[in-house]
Amino acid sequence: MTRTRARFEAPASESPARLDLFLTARLPEWTRSALRKQIDAGAVRVNGRPARKAGAAVDPGDVVDIELPELADPAAGPVAQTIPLVVLFEDHDLVVVDKPAGLVVHPGHGRDDGTLVNALLGRGTALAPAGGRARPGIVHRLDRETSGVMVVAKTDSAHRALAAAFASREVRKTYHALVWGHPAPPDGTIDRRIARSRTDRTKMSTGLSGGRTAVTRYRTVETLPGFALLEIDLETGRTHQIRVHMQAIGHPVVGDERYGGRMWRSLRDPRRRNAVRDLGRNALHASTLAFTHPRTGTAVSFESPLPRELDALLAVLREPV
Repeated sequence: MTRTRARFEAPASESPARLDLFLTARLPEWTRSALRKQIDAGAVRVNGRPARKAGAAVDPGDVVDIELPELADPAAGPVAQTIPLVVLFEDHDLVVVDKPAGLVVHPGHGRDDGTLVNALLGRGTALAPAGGRARPGIVHRLDRETSGVMVVAKTDSAHRALAAAFASREVRKTYHALVWGHPAPPDGTIDRRIARSRTDRTKMSTGLSGGRTAVTRYRTVETLPGFALLEIDLETGRTHQIRVHMQAIGHPVVGDERYGGRMWRSLRDPRRRNAVRDLGRNALHASTLAFTHPRTGTAVSFESPLPRELDALLAVLREPV
């Protein structure tokens, strides 16, 4: 059986973590149970010594080596579909796309088609098998209703390098978000751990003990009557991080009824109320993605302008009340 090797170093800024969780964060194509089997089989070393327990601690500065069997051919996975897609950049190693709101990133949870993966396969893009059968090439995700820049790996080596870069926080991700109200201070840092909700397993929360470290830095770039346009940098990349953090400080993302409810009902002006109500998505956009190219080692950066529907909403909100 052909096997591939990967090496990860635990950043000095991270807290100690269980070995299986450490690897799961860096190898998103592998399930936690599958990685535990690799640990049990002696395929993992920490600082050169065999690791036999999934719960072994990985401390800052530790080096973890793992040998993994090649994953199945993705040809048996998602089907190719003709779906409109804006490609910002493509080479032998990766493809950078401008994902529209409403497009799910990969099949799963009962969805077999109509995703970004299907769209890429439909245009003949080869995707890294290391992403797994349902997620070839995928190293990070955007929520369904979030638009903007995403990078997808076309080779296994690019996939491993990009996954490690995301896990080590070496990728710069900048978003623009329209939120309710005016954050105070206008520029700040939200440092609140995020855990899965105990009452709704599809939601995340900051109000629970435990959870994972999550840091969001925001800057107000425009103040509107009752709203603010923020530029946001993520130091970490947790599920629903921006949405949960903005809700936690009392300024939910506009259009995010899951974490903010139907706040548009409070707007007295009918034009503003209708514009927010009819947005039909989260007012959250991944505007910039910057990282080191996995093969050439050069710094690359890609940008996406605000989509038309967000520009149209801002135009309405900028009008005098």
